[in-house]
Amino acid sequence: MPQPALPPVPPVAPPVAQKRPLTREHHGRVRVDDYEWLRAKEDPAVIAHLEAENAYTEARTAHLADLRQTLFDEIKERTLETDLSVPTRNRGFWYYGRSFEGKEYGASCRVPVADPDDWTPPAPADVSPDQPALPGEQVLLDLNELAEGHDFFSLGGSAVSPDTTLLAYATDVVGDERYTVRVKDLTTGELLSDVIEGVMGGVTWDRDGTSFYYSTVDESWRPDKVWRHALGTAQSDDELVHHETDERFWTGVGRSRSDRFLVIESGAKTTTEYRFLDLDAPEQGWRVFAEREEGVEYSLEHAVIAGRDVFLVLHNGNGPDFEIATAPIAPTPRSEWVALIAHDPAVRLESVDAFAGHLVVHQRSGGLTQLRILELGDDGVGDDYLVRFDDELYTIGSGGNPAFDQPVVRLGYTTMRVPGSVYDYDVRTRELSLRKQSPVLPLDGRAYDPDDYEEHRLWAPSDAGEEAVLIPISIVVRKDARAAGPVPVHLYGYGSYEHSLDPWFSVARLSVLDRGAAFAVAHVRGGGEMGRRWYDDGKVLNKKNTFTDFVACARHLVDSGWAQPGRIVAEGGSAGGLLMGAVANLAPDLFAGIVASVPFVDNLTTMLDASLPLTVVEYDEWGNPEGDPEVFDYIASYAPYDNLRPVRYPPILAETSLNDTRVLYVEPAKWVARLREVAENGEDVLLKTEMSAGHGGVSGRYQAWHDRAFSLAWLLDRLGLASGPASGLASGPA
Repeated sequence: MPQPALPPVPPVAPPVAQKRPLTREHHGRVRVDDYEWLRAKEDPAVIAHLEAENAYTEARTAHLADLRQTLFDEIKERTLETDLSVPTRNRGFWYYGRSFEGKEYGASCRVPVADPDDWTPPAPADVSPDQPALPGEQVLLDLNELAEGHDFFSLGGSAVSPDTTLLAYATDVVGDERYTVRVKDLTTGELLSDVIEGVMGGVTWDRDGTSFYYSTVDESWRPDKVWRHALGTAQSDDELVHHETDERFWTGVGRSRSDRFLVIESGAKTTTEYRFLDLDAPEQGWRVFAEREEGVEYSLEHAVIAGRDVFLVLHNGNGPDFEIATAPIAPTPRSEWVALIAHDPAVRLESVDAFAGHLVVHQRSGGLTQLRILELGDDGVGDDYLVRFDDELYTIGSGGNPAFDQPVVRLGYTTMRVPGSVYDYDVRTRELSLRKQSPVLPLDGRAYDPDDYEEHRLWAPSDAGEEAVLIPISIVVRKDARAAGPVPVHLYGYGSYEHSLDPWFSVARLSVLDRGAAFAVAHVRGGGEMGRRWYDDGKVLNKKNTFTDFVACARHLVDSGWAQPGRIVAEGGSAGGLLMGAVANLAPDLFAGIVASVPFVDNLTTMLDASLPLTVVEYDEWGNPEGDPEVFDYIASYAPYDNLRPVRYPPILAETSLNDTRVLYVEPAKWVARLREVAENGEDVLLKTEMSAGHGGVSGRYQAWHDRAFSLAWLLDRLGLASGPASGLASGPA
């Protein structure tokens, strides 16, 4: 089937960036870059060019204005706007978040625990936006008040002091992820005089509550220092606790769930090192648990097993998919770690959490997540089992479990058709209790029914030129759409940093599914879905596997009868945006359109400049093209910006943010400028820049819904579904 026709090009001409050649030479290879001048963010000519691109994008998508509004309205109508999260218990209080109809941001609240022996979270009979959700409610932070007067707002983290009387919270009102920490007295509601600027994320309280720890970044946006701040003193007097001088490593600080230890992690992509401070014996000072060893990653978790204090060490020293060992509370070389859960090449161990009566292990096998419980008794580790669900595709994980002595495990569960659900698993009784499933409200009077949809795991063969590799695909579609044969497909991918795109539910996605399209995720190499080897086979000098895997998945969807030829739209963001740029060069005729969000498309230039944010710490992911000519040639052979050619590309929507510190706006700006110059249809390439946002886009939820509606309207247009209404076959009146 031919691709949907593009609307007539409006009379406004696409912006054409001025060419200002810049010549660079590396390893005897000469690169001429005509658009590097767009990096000068403070240059009025650059801002004018970005604004001209925004105006052109608005003109080219003007015919979608009504659809954008319809999609926004559908997202809004399906969302319970006034709601609260399931309360989490810690130190005598139940903590929860609230959202309010008509407000961009939420609030964090708490109520006292009424019965210390009852771990059942309180639930409101009704939630009103102008009334307390629960009796005795205390509002800790009203984010709408904090965001007032700012175009952008982000809460980087918040932490209540161990005595529950103080709250340290971090805010960013620019989008550059450099936060300012303030401290609120929860008894009086007043702010203390302490103001800490330039913080990376949030803070970690010391056990006595009179000081806290935080991290700051260097000029290349690498968290390199850990500081201790004593309340009531100036930031200039803060104690430098640790300085990580190796530019490949970042550092951060935390406190054990048991409250006995503070830990500082120094981590690179493939190597870690931990320091710990025993708060029961602070005179011993900070000690390195095990010296860093190239290629060995480990983490520490304090546990008490059979009455003995130990460190649980999750490490890859005996195999790529990790094992869990025990070690004494002391500096301990790897040769003395004792295996508790041995390495298994079929199971990737990802984390372990210790509680007084049990251990919780997050792991994955066969491309799916698993939650594993190890019960603890007087004699040590007892029963070892999985918390099981019956769906073909799912994501399970624990979270919101701050108390060391809690007997229940709070866990989250979702599939591509089942909304996110919160359960409590009682380890004592092995009972699983559903506490909440994210509501999906009726649309036009029709209730949402997960049984109207089907989801499957498919396996696509990789390129025939290599040894057989099967690539997992997760796909969801309306049953009535699939019954009619092949469908248009929205295909998503990422494939970097061992990040796994485990199945997830999306209210906004329903507007695509209900118009007859399928949504699919290509779990390509470079991600972590199939274990550490899956990641290793998609990075550095194996990176091209990520791109060929995605193309193989798209072709498999067509060959297996799921997709219609010429009606697949691809999407990816950040490193997934690099994937989008690469597949556009690799198979430009395969896709009806490509959405590239904050795309890392000028990666050769970035990786050649060690002064840029994140470059040096990324060498283990992409390689060092400045120091290694082989790496230079390899990246140069696939970098999207460097490999554009005079062919007809699929229409492209590139989205970026001016204040992004992770993937700078200049990368998509240069990419689009060169596409306009080189591609046979450069007028079909659009650039949309948020002028007051960061890597995650705009900050308020209604703004975010409008942004997503913009992308989805363009995507539906490319799938030939812009004029069709959402399905009226939901399941009858609510």
